[in-house]
Amino acid sequence: MGNRAVISNRKAWRDVAIYVHWNGGRPSIEAFLKYARHKHLRDDDYGLARLTQIICNYFGGSLSVGVGNIDRLDTNGDHGVYEISNWEIVGRRNNDPSYEETDPSGEYEAGVYRVVAETNDAFFGKGLSDIDIPVIDLPMPE
Repeated sequence: MGNRAVISNRKAWRDVAIYVHWNGGRPSIEAFLKYARHKHLRDDDYGLARLTQIICNYFGGSLSVGVGNIDRLDTNGDHGVYEISNWEIVGRRNNDPSYEETDPSGEYEAGVYRVVAETNDAFFGKGLSDIDIPVIDLPMPE
């Protein structure tokens, strides 16, 4: 049981992909990608790490997200595979048509995006120079 999907960018990430057990419908995936686009993330392996962070921050806890070789992920269930490039969906495969969701008003995607932004802005809005890092004095060896 779930609402599963795999996000793949074969050109940039090769055989590595992201698995989501929940929120695999197109409106949620579009919201994750939109946030990555708005944050001007690189479309490469660093972007893979940051997109994973965005999704994990959204879910919280320690479940529901995986990263691995696409051949070992569940690509045949629910929403199948979203092929992406430059943070846009460019193709789909192995998706069950009965799971295809529509969001004609855009309200659901907007709601997901709002929560994605709320949970991620604290991480993506600051750099190390914006964080107070405690400094301690260590004795110098003689």
